[in-house]
Amino acid sequence: MKKIFSILATVAFLATYSFAQDATTPASSNGGGPVMTFETTEVDYGEILQGADPLRVFKFKNTGDEPLIISKAKGSCGCTVPSYPKEPILPGESANIEVRYDTNRIGPFQKTVTLTTNESTPDHTLKIKGKVNAKPSEDSVPASTQGFGNGN
Repeated sequence: MKKIFSILATVAFLATYSFAQDATTPASSNGGGPVMTFETTEVDYGEILQGADPLRVFKFKNTGDEPLIISKAKGSCGCTVPSYPKEPILPGESANIEVRYDTNRIGPFQKTVTLTTNESTPDHTLKIKGKVNAKPSEDSVPASTQGFGNGN
């Protein structure tokens, strides 16, 4: 009987211990820590002309209670170049992620930028899309031969 009681007590202790909060749980999963909140995570360039302004901005705010640190921002290809704040963004502060797309590439595009932060869920994906149309060719003006080479 003592053996059964000992086994039950051990099982009850282990079950209680396993449901206790883990000390390594990130703060933000408990309602604390940095939280990156975007106004939008997708920007549509629309239809633009070749060579148009390549810069678009993603605005965000740290709505958490600890400094937010962005450790990396990577575009899905070499034609998409992000820049981000290197200093910590304090709670309540806002900042921007700037993204430049190579608008000399003609045709539709859909690209992503992946951000790595110190949040409990460290990755964010931002999306850009649009269509780059070729610049209209300048109307070629035919050369006039009037007054030249006709012996006048």
